[in-house]
Amino acid sequence: MSRRLVSLTLDTLEDLPRGCRKCVFWELDPVSAERACADGAPELEKEAWVSQTLLEWGSCGKLIYVDGMPAGFVMFAPPAYVPRSMAFPTSPVSADAALLMTAHVVPAFAGGGLGRMLVQGVARDLTKRGIKAIEAFGDAKFGEADDDAKACVAPVDFFLSVGFKTVRQHPRYPRLRLELRTALSWKSDVEYALEKLLGSMTPETLLRPVRPATSSTA
Repeated sequence: MSRRLVSLTLDTLEDLPRGCRKCVFWELDPVSAERACADGAPELEKEAWVSQTLLEWGSCGKLIYVDGMPAGFVMFAPPAYVPRSMAFPTSPVSADAALLMTAHVVPAFAGGGLGRMLVQGVARDLTKRGIKAIEAFGDAKFGEADDDAKACVAPVDFFLSVGFKTVRQHPRYPRLRLELRTALSWKSDVEYALEKLLGSMTPETLLRPVRPATSSTA
């Protein structure tokens, strides 16, 4: 099974899930987002946002492919580019952090470490730009509440599972943070997979030659 991580561009934008491709929850303020949906062209607004962010700031998303099939994605940007970020009760995002807006792994590929790979790809990208951390708003009631935000705000459990820590508590939308130096220190995917498979037996232990016992004489 081959896995490939790529940056979001206007070309790869078309590989987002259909609902996400048309979603402008993060990219526009609530009033503008509602107007775009009413006008019937939210995908054009999303494309315009991605284009502007790419030109002014650079890469703002990552996609992961498994055997050539789109399997998941994340989107991120400075909070100044994300109008919706100020609408959360736990805002604002810290001045030294970029905002991880949303993250999604196709259910058929869930549990394979793809979320971890996506976040580490973001960490590598942002470190090169001198950014120290990623922050995100998580949904503590993901799958329970029936509202528009439920599909746009990733569950808290996802962020905790990939190393984020809560920095501001809230019953619904806590703000979480991941120091980039933490993400960059993660083990390689091969080591991580082997350790999960073999438990406490690490690859180093398996490959290390066994030394013969030495006998001592009194």
